[in-house]
Amino acid sequence: MGEHMSMQNREQEQCMAVRAVPLTMPADGRQSQAALAIQRGVRRYFAGLGAVSLTELTLASFRRADVAALMPDGRIVIVEIKSSLADYRSDGKWRDYGDFCDGFLFAVAPEFPAEIIPEHAGLLIADAYGAALVRDGAPRALAPARRKAMTLRFARAAAGRLHTLADPEGAAGFMD
Repeated sequence: MGEHMSMQNREQEQCMAVRAVPLTMPADGRQSQAALAIQRGVRRYFAGLGAVSLTELTLASFRRADVAALMPDGRIVIVEIKSSLADYRSDGKWRDYGDFCDGFLFAVAPEFPAEIIPEHAGLLIADAYGAALVRDGAPRALAPARRKAMTLRFARAAAGRLHTLADPEGAAGFMD
């Protein structure tokens, strides 16, 4: 009887063991190396706060948030990455993101002229290793229905991307 229990325990332990499978996201190809370094630091910053984040999350407006973070308390923060002054001046899509988040931040490299970032927007200074919050953005609160829609969008995108990594053929047709 003792031998049977021991074998059963080993089988249960093997079934319950979580094996880390190295999954690597395919390169998007749209971001510069500088933007990718900022993105990495921003995501590390949010991970340090206990938040989870996604890159290039498609919003209901069909715009794509550079980084969207789901905070431990359910708040949604969108981060717009600006890797250069030219990038900042040529792209005003970020003005449309306020309807989809509780907080909006710009993330820039240390050498970026931070004084040109609007005062109502939050600011992160980031490199490939982390980020520091310079200022919080103007607080806002999503309506409950919008929060639910955004949380579902976030969850479905995350699960779909994980499925695509684990089983590319089985996830055919998934788009977030």
